[in-house]
Amino acid sequence: MIGRLVRRLTSACAALLLMTGLAVAQSKVTIAIGGAACLCYLPTVLAKELGEFEKAGVNVEMVDFKGGSQALTAVLGGSADVVSGYFDHCVNLAAKGQNLQAFVVYDRYPGLTLVVSPKHTDKIKSVKDLANMKVGVSAPGSSTDYFLKYILKKNGVDPASVGVIGIGLGATAVAAMEQGTIEAAVMLDPAVTLLQGKNKDLRILSDTRTQKDTLEVFGGEYPGGALYTRAEWIEKNPKVAQGMATAIVNTLKWIHSHTPEEIMAKMPEAIVGADKALYLAALKNTIPMYSQTGKMDPKGAQAVLAVFSQSSEAVAKANIDLSKTYTNKFVDQANAKTN
Repeated sequence: MIGRLVRRLTSACAALLLMTGLAVAQSKVTIAIGGAACLCYLPTVLAKELGEFEKAGVNVEMVDFKGGSQALTAVLGGSADVVSGYFDHCVNLAAKGQNLQAFVVYDRYPGLTLVVSPKHTDKIKSVKDLANMKVGVSAPGSSTDYFLKYILKKNGVDPASVGVIGIGLGATAVAAMEQGTIEAAVMLDPAVTLLQGKNKDLRILSDTRTQKDTLEVFGGEYPGGALYTRAEWIEKNPKVAQGMATAIVNTLKWIHSHTPEEIMAKMPEAIVGADKALYLAALKNTIPMYSQTGKMDPKGAQAVLAVFSQSSEAVAKANIDLSKTYTNKFVDQANAKTN
């Protein structure tokens, strides 16, 4: 009798746990990603391929956009829940009274590169030569655009004198550069390495793919890709935010404990592309860029604010409270579980 009762209770508990697990697994989240083919966003794509979101109880759907500004628009408009994009949007929009918050950071450096089109190497020798030229960015208003404006201003070129053209981040960007329809572009890997593989004398005017180069350009580390969204969404969905942060933290640890070849093998074929050797070369260059902890470095956030304050009067005057643009609480909890 007692044995039967224990078995029934055990079965009931198991059913309840299963139901609870299913309820958690049914937390559906749409991530707007600012160019899935870009290696800067690899941790988000890889987390899905490894099943880390699912393990953390989050059913993720990814919607790919040409650039971060379009991904951000999707979240602000309500057609997506979370952006996988660059943290600097959180700082920029704080100046406009929009409370966006990053809750896990996966890029220690932005990986942005200002590259001259192979067709225009003879006339573009430095940043100063870009005045009155056409320069490609992923999409106007994206981080590539802000980076361009910052570099131009830093080198004494009026950003208003430069024609900004949206060219995406992958094959479309490479094609625009090879055709010479633009004089230069802000690009990211693997596109930079692919272009360099075809053009050995490719001229790079500014590079933030390594710590050394990032320090030279910004004067400090500068966080790039992160998962961020409206602060009110995080307040309403703390368990989902925790699950997503945990998935990214586990993925970052997986990246740093596996070879580039093993990482590439997990990525979708459509993203790797036909030239696996060049993709692998780009990936090897990029791995040091990925965070090991997912944490936001307060000094990095300060560097972003300093850059935007130089290029935007609105940001400079806004008296932004940086502590509201990110949180490390979910990442700290995720790291506590995995350590």
